Amino acid sequence: MSKYVYKWIDLDMNQGKIIEYIDQGKFICTLCLNDKINRLHLLTTSNREVNLSPKRAILISSTIIDTLKPREELLEKLKRTEETRSSLKAQIDVKELWELVRDEEESFDHKYLAQLVFGHTITDDHLSALVRALFEDHLHFKMKDGRFLPNSEEKVEQILKQKEEEALKEEWLEQGSIWLKDIQQGKKPEDPPFKDDIINLLVQLALYGNEEPDFKYGKELLSKAGISDIQESRNLLIKLGVWEEDENLDLLRLGIETSFTEKQLHEAVLLAETKCDFQGLEDLRDLPTFTIDGPLTRDFDDAVSLEIDGDTLHLGIHITDIGTVILPDSTLDREAKDRASSIYMPCRQIPMIPPNLSQDTLCLKQGCNRRAISLLTRFDKSGNLLDYRFVPSVIKVQQHLTYEEVNEILDKGDLPDTPGQLKVEGLSGLLKEMYQISQHLQQKRINQDALNLSLPELQIQFNKDSTLSLELVDQDTPSRIIISEFMILYNWLAARFCRDNQIPVLFRTQAEPSERLSIGEAGYMYYVFTQRRKLSRLQIVTTPNPHSGLGLDVYIHATSPIRRYLDLVDQRQIRAFLTGMAPICDEKKLGEIRITVEPVLKNIQILRRSRLRYWILKFLSQNKGKRFKAKVLDELKTKYRIVVNDLLLVAEIKRQDGIILTPGEEILVEVKSADPWDDLLKFSYKGSF
Repeated sequence: MSKYVYKWIDLDMNQGKIIEYIDQGKFICTLCLNDKINRLHLLTTSNREVNLSPKRAILISSTIIDTLKPREELLEKLKRTEETRSSLKAQIDVKELWELVRDEEESFDHKYLAQLVFGHTITDDHLSALVRALFEDHLHFKMKDGRFLPNSEEKVEQILKQKEEEALKEEWLEQGSIWLKDIQQGKKPEDPPFKDDIINLLVQLALYGNEEPDFKYGKELLSKAGISDIQESRNLLIKLGVWEEDENLDLLRLGIETSFTEKQLHEAVLLAETKCDFQGLEDLRDLPTFTIDGPLTRDFDDAVSLEIDGDTLHLGIHITDIGTVILPDSTLDREAKDRASSIYMPCRQIPMIPPNLSQDTLCLKQGCNRRAISLLTRFDKSGNLLDYRFVPSVIKVQQHLTYEEVNEILDKGDLPDTPGQLKVEGLSGLLKEMYQISQHLQQKRINQDALNLSLPELQIQFNKDSTLSLELVDQDTPSRIIISEFMILYNWLAARFCRDNQIPVLFRTQAEPSERLSIGEAGYMYYVFTQRRKLSRLQIVTTPNPHSGLGLDVYIHATSPIRRYLDLVDQRQIRAFLTGMAPICDEKKLGEIRITVEPVLKNIQILRRSRLRYWILKFLSQNKGKRFKAKVLDELKTKYRIVVNDLLLVAEIKRQDGIILTPGEEILVEVKSADPWDDLLKFSYKGSF
């Protein structure tokens, strides 16, 4: 401001004049003892002498005081001047002055405004009082070219609101920091009135760090509470009971919905109460039908059946038909599209469809009549496909089996009877035939250059003592091969059916890999990790093209309509054709659906990978110093990329002087440190073998 006010003053011969300047927001009243060209030597009311640049002078009086008078007399004169000006300032009603001139839409000099307040006859003291009052007000006037311009009424209201917000912010920071400090120290203080706002800020800081828009504000809050590390906001949220110890931060960052609204749940209840109409469906309820899933599965969406007629095997693959219940563009359909897929993570499942439907009304529950889109095939004893057809059907699952139970039956024969449980007659024989068919299907695909890149599934076990155990579950067991190959068969034949009948669907295609590798001396795991890098990107398109990874000419997904939205879309298209209806979606609409769903699916992949990695790192944090076998994948400039065998975890180790490792070499590494929260992991090399 002083560079504008400077126009009010004449800097020639200022010795003996009262000079005012601003220091730390306050007006300082001084007497000029000496005026040099670039420096004013001043006496303050506290009997201090200071030097001041002339540019900092705000007001210079017109009257002159004899500086040769005694020091006490000069100080007394200076103090009386200060008191007079302060007293006059107190008489000024800035708001009243503003109301007097605000509508004139022009700026005013300080002399004119002082005369409006005090009358025509004014002194240096009146001018100082006026300038002081306007400077301290910060509301009704602003400086422009050395003159005072009245703010508009809207501007005044805006400034008032801003001041209120700043005052509230200061109160917020003060009380909030005291509260957080007590929480940090393990106390149980009374909650402040804006607790929710503080918690929300802590959440944003923990999720986004310095990328959070209110980062500066949050950092100030924590600093006032004596907390220097912004990451401590995470621990505060745990202490407050807002977050659990293992809170899934990626779930929050990605904005993935974990619950359903009341409206969605209400619609789910109404749909569950709707009576199913089985008229016009092929009745397959007498077939020996069963499911094969994991022990915790509740959303059964596929079942299989087999009848043996001499040398002909009648294999049925049945997928629950949910498109007749969840209609296109309904409330639940829109929500399913937004979610794109159910999400399965260690110790948590987020369904795409409300559980009362996905785990009850729409799933293939044992002993219940259910609508399905069934693939009915005929195979000969050598495993050759003779013919097939798709039909809308009604089925009844007779038995739920787990993968482990099926493996045991194939190994030892039928399971012992369980009282009150339905059971498929001759189950052992049926499963053996199914396994032979699945082996034939798998070999046929391999002969067509399919890539077998399966690895065991890493399962997390949560122990009662809060420790973790990890287990690799083989995916190449007979039971898993049966289901895997039968689902691939269903999707392949469904894709052919749609292609041949010009049914618009979303095909899944994959071009040839950039290079096909062979399993060398480094072993299968090294081969899988290196071959996966050579794969072409999977594409979802509306035109049929080969899927090189599976060794098939065409492919779609239509076997998990409860769990995957695009499966539901394709199932509706097939059902519409089977029932003589027009397609639900044309190619343009399918493309729009794909564009909406694909980004969500990518986020879900990120979420699942990061969550699995979190639990692995937590396990490693509990096992510091433990050694693991690993394979060297790549030689980098300053380190090696490795895969830890028992964890299927890709990590890095630093190079060590004098030690040269080669890709494919098996080594031993030791856990030095692991932090699942900050995704930090450090292994050290402990030798080769």
